[in-house]
Amino acid sequence: MMFTEEYDVIVVGAGHAGCEAAAAAANMGCKTLLATMNLQTIGQMSCNPAMGGIAKGQIVREIDALGGYSGIVTDCTMIQHKMLNMSKGPAMWSPRAQSDRMRFSEKWRLTLESIPNLDFYQEMVSALLFDQNNKINGVVTSLGVEIKSKSVILTNGTFLNGLIHVGDKQRGGGRMGETAAKGITEQLVKLGFEAGRMKTGTPPRVDGRSLDYSKMIEQPGDENPQKFSFTETPKLENQRSCWMTYTSPKVHEILRSGFDRSPMFNGTIQSTGPRYCPSIEDKINRFSERERHQLFVEPEGWDTIEIYVNGFSTSLPEDVQIKALREVPGFENAKIFRPGYAIEYDYFPPTQLKHTLETKLVENLYFAGQINGTTGYEEAACQGLMAGINAALKVQGKDEFILKRNEAYIGVLIDDLITKGTEEPYRMFTSRAEFRILLRQDNADERLTPLGYDLGLASQERLDRMHQKYERTADLIKFIKETSILPEEANPIIETKGGSPLSQSMKMDNVVKRPEIRLDDLKNLKSFNKYFEENTFDEEAWQQAEIQIKYEGYIKKEEDNASKLNRLEYVKIPEDFDYMSVQSISMEGRQKLQKIKPATIAQASRISGVSPSDVSILLIHLGR
Repeated sequence: MMFTEEYDVIVVGAGHAGCEAAAAAANMGCKTLLATMNLQTIGQMSCNPAMGGIAKGQIVREIDALGGYSGIVTDCTMIQHKMLNMSKGPAMWSPRAQSDRMRFSEKWRLTLESIPNLDFYQEMVSALLFDQNNKINGVVTSLGVEIKSKSVILTNGTFLNGLIHVGDKQRGGGRMGETAAKGITEQLVKLGFEAGRMKTGTPPRVDGRSLDYSKMIEQPGDENPQKFSFTETPKLENQRSCWMTYTSPKVHEILRSGFDRSPMFNGTIQSTGPRYCPSIEDKINRFSERERHQLFVEPEGWDTIEIYVNGFSTSLPEDVQIKALREVPGFENAKIFRPGYAIEYDYFPPTQLKHTLETKLVENLYFAGQINGTTGYEEAACQGLMAGINAALKVQGKDEFILKRNEAYIGVLIDDLITKGTEEPYRMFTSRAEFRILLRQDNADERLTPLGYDLGLASQERLDRMHQKYERTADLIKFIKETSILPEEANPIIETKGGSPLSQSMKMDNVVKRPEIRLDDLKNLKSFNKYFEENTFDEEAWQQAEIQIKYEGYIKKEEDNASKLNRLEYVKIPEDFDYMSVQSISMEGRQKLQKIKPATIAQASRISGVSPSDVSILLIHLGR
């Protein structure tokens, strides 16, 4: 036999979910195997060359705080950084980075190869092995190689029976130029799993030398670019600009001319695509009243000439794509490297999972990433991390690790998936998190690094760094709350900001709480000069102090609401509870509860179709 030893964890697929899953399991002491069809595409950015964005940036910081690698890899390979939503409150601030596609993948591979407990194998996994008790026992490759394992994590992305569409042409594949994965879906459906189909797409890539940037609007990075990782990663000194341009009625007219050959409109594609990242043909069809749509022209790296045309995702015939694209300002002479395409693939509705991402039907089998109906690198990566953690813990006979909705966006995402399911590719937004004031990108380390340390993923150095940051923050807040500011000091600053002047001295924190005042506005006061003589200025502590003072009331209110919710999280429901026997619960409620089998009363209350009165009846039956 080629493999004589049994692994603790086998991870199938080496995309963003697979990379984080394999790293987590191996770093927690498990003998881990990462099986992929192509070792050259580990950590591949299949679509846009960017990480983060609205709510997604918070997820990357949470992954980093727990001890994952997505933030570190991004920091080491980014070519531009922006903090989005800075005109709004800090709960909405979201970091986003343009990445060097080739270096991103290379950094992931080198990172994984440095982990001692992690092995690699290049071949398609075509089947799963089970023991007599229907418990996972390993995998089988397309060449018939059997590899035994105590647990398996499937992170197949878009490869399960993947079908690529360009106009009226179709070919099997998980990405352009790569074959689809066959066999696993059929095997799982025979076991009783429910499967479905979803669609995603990607735009054409073009030769940057053929574009006229003088006709576009430059989109530079931030003047003071920040980072994703809370560790000592390199600071971004130089940046590459992105550019913005627009479609036009002429572009839309050309695109419509190809609708009769579009797989989206001629019935070839039946599956559901991402609502919040629609194809260009979907946009001009759904929003026919709009005369133009934004396109973002994004470089693929430091040295390459390849350009990603964000906003022009399409599966139209290639001749229509190039004809329409050349009507876009700046693209008159565009040369296409490769056309855009749509891809259909299998997924498994995530209501079939536990909070640990273990399947309910098969013990020790975990799903993470697009196999669960999500879209996006960040959503996939955090699921991979959580599946890797929980597979390792179960193999080691330890308690499961679950993040609650008030602890992390990761907790919101997983709870949404397994409680509500999804019929379209799920994307995270800040609006999905009811406790988003608590779940800011700036405090992910405070929320999660102690948990990551307890798991063995976050180092002692990370934990010490986090404690030092918040000790400095506490000292600064104490100083601000205890220091008075005189009217003659404050009023010149307040009046330039359009605020009402002070009539008497006031504690500095009350001035900071004014909406028009920033802590930076007070930095040059004599009081701060004296403070900085004794303390080094710390940008992270400075930002934390301002947020905690300015939003103190809102933070306290959300903490109280979260505390109330958590009481219901501790009311467990037995796995074998017979909901259909409780006649006083509505029929819809019983059916939904029986299907989802919620683990707690809090989860039951979030199921669509389960009313507050149904929850009250459940509490009575549980003796509460």
